[in-house]
Amino acid sequence: MKILVINGPNLARLDIRDSSIYGDLNYGELKSLIESAAKSHGLDAEVRQSDDEATIIGWLHDAADSRTPVIINPAAFTHYSYAIRDAAELLKAPLIEVHLSNPMSREEFRHTSVISGVAHGTIAGFGPNSYVLAIIALKNLLSGAN
Repeated sequence: MKILVINGPNLARLDIRDSSIYGDLNYGELKSLIESAAKSHGLDAEVRQSDDEATIIGWLHDAADSRTPVIINPAAFTHYSYAIRDAAELLKAPLIEVHLSNPMSREEFRHTSVISGVAHGTIAGFGPNSYVLAIIALKNLLSGAN
């Protein structure tokens, strides 16, 4: 089964971001890890990244139309993009929100997610393994195990 993994702003620049928060992988390595983890769980992950809100909304619309399950790291859009939230709410398949860091342990403005309310769940704070855990959770949701 195909799944879509959407990454928001600045994630393509992991190699120059604070490694104590975001880890040591560059974006290409993160993408490979996600694709490999999905494959090992019988899923085909299409991994995308955009710094553009409208592009992410378009991808969510396409996923809603095709009933494609989504894992999303909305990055900074997490905290204020009601447009992405509304597009995510249209999904007919499961949606899992992920974050490399734990937003609750960071600045106060990061403590609010407008996406969480329309996601099946949120996995945060486990670095790149947040995506692996999301893949496992998504597989369980799709098989009816959750």
